[in-house]
Amino acid sequence: MKRDPTLKQKLREVRAIYDEWSSRPLERQCVGRADCCRFKLVGHTPYLTRGEALVAAMAWRAAGRKEIPSPADGSCPFLHPANGRCQIYEGRPFGCRTHFCAPAGGPAKREEVRDLIQRLEEIDRQLDGDGPVSLPIALARALKDLR
Repeated sequence: MKRDPTLKQKLREVRAIYDEWSSRPLERQCVGRADCCRFKLVGHTPYLTRGEALVAAMAWRAAGRKEIPSPADGSCPFLHPANGRCQIYEGRPFGCRTHFCAPAGGPAKREEVRDLIQRLEEIDRQLDGDGPVSLPIALARALKDLR
């Protein structure tokens, strides 16, 4: 994928959606236990649009990493194995930001995020994405696109 001004603008739009979500006055009780990052444990893997996957992949690359690990326990590949923290916290996908895990208060209500999801989906279409894709697959594609 060539690095063009349109792509940069679309990725800025993805980050602006993340910022808008964080500025909304919704109460969440996340205590950073990272249970939601253990996909097999919670029975849910986030799905990413192409823009989200590219933002996450770029954050991973910016940290000097090239390959995405496949943890044997089914955890998120971005979860640090020693300290249990997200290694791309600022670039984490929208699903991770809306706390789908029960200890954090469960998933955000659809009406709280509908407009933001629609914007992410529109960016996905503009980037010729395939719609939301499972995190491991979306990231593998994004890393390949960034080569």
